[in-house]
Amino acid sequence: MPLRPSTICLGTILALSVLLAGVLLKGSLPGEQGGPDLQQKRALVRALELTDLCLFTEASYTRHLSMSDLSTPFQDSPASLEHFPTGALAAPPDLLVKRYAETD
Repeated sequence: MPLRPSTICLGTILALSVLLAGVLLKGSLPGEQGGPDLQQKRALVRALELTDLCLFTEASYTRHLSMSDLSTPFQDSPASLEHFPTGALAAPPDLLVKRYAETD
């Protein structure tokens, strides 16, 4: 007797949910603090004086979130729409938002 497509779909969702729960549980358990590999990376970051993690590669205000201001996405025109999809994913840093809120 063949399985119905809905049974396959629900089984897949259940299996992926169990896998996600396992990953989240593994991440929340105390464990190694990275070992020697992480220590080497920390030393490299210190030696090269790297600042921020580059999460997105599209626009300067999404590449370096701590170095942008709230008006940068609208530098072409105050009424222009967001050019890049990552602008919707990455909010400006809290410190920047608070600073601009205080000046209003």
